[in-house]
Amino acid sequence: MEAPPVTMMPVTGGTINMMEYLLQGSVLDHSLESLIHRLRGLCDNMEPETFLDHEMVFLLKGQQASPFVLRARRSMDRAGGPWHLRYLGQPEMGDKNRHALVRNCVDIATSENLTDFLMEMGFRMDHEFVAKGHLFRKGIMKIMVYKIFRILVPGNTDSTEALSLSYLVELSVVAPAGQDMVSDDMRNFAEQLKPLVHLEKIDPKRLM
Repeated sequence: MEAPPVTMMPVTGGTINMMEYLLQGSVLDHSLESLIHRLRGLCDNMEPETFLDHEMVFLLKGQQASPFVLRARRSMDRAGGPWHLRYLGQPEMGDKNRHALVRNCVDIATSENLTDFLMEMGFRMDHEFVAKGHLFRKGIMKIMVYKIFRILVPGNTDSTEALSLSYLVELSVVAPAGQDMVSDDMRNFAEQLKPLVHLEKIDPKRLM
């Protein structure tokens, strides 16, 4: 699952190959305030940004074994903001010297008719959810602490319930390909959050 508010990046001639470096973990609801307090002391913004996003995951099935996946996301608490379309490539898990999961990342802002366009292209919506939480920044690192809510009535974001009794925690960096040294900085930052949360390099395939 994707972590939430996404980063807008300029595209210059379509030649920049951006990668997302990612560590993930979770904390139970009762530990949230302790983690927020720790992050206030470690991050650049002592008061985190808040977000409330609606995300829809679309699939396009073709000849390949696994479907092509695109994610459409919009802010529910910032009226008039753009939709975001995001593609995340297959994770590169093989390099044991790399301390974070790495995957190709394309993220663009779009017009409000994004979902209609995807349906016209042959995509179908697989699932949708609401993500609500906090966003901290430390240099180029983003730390998101958020809860996922399932949508009980398709398309009705007012009808939701929490998916679990915990918050997801994601530490990420979006950088050009080859900047693997950022995973060292991420590991060092993650160490400072222990034992409140253990951020790990998690293979999404293990969760399927």
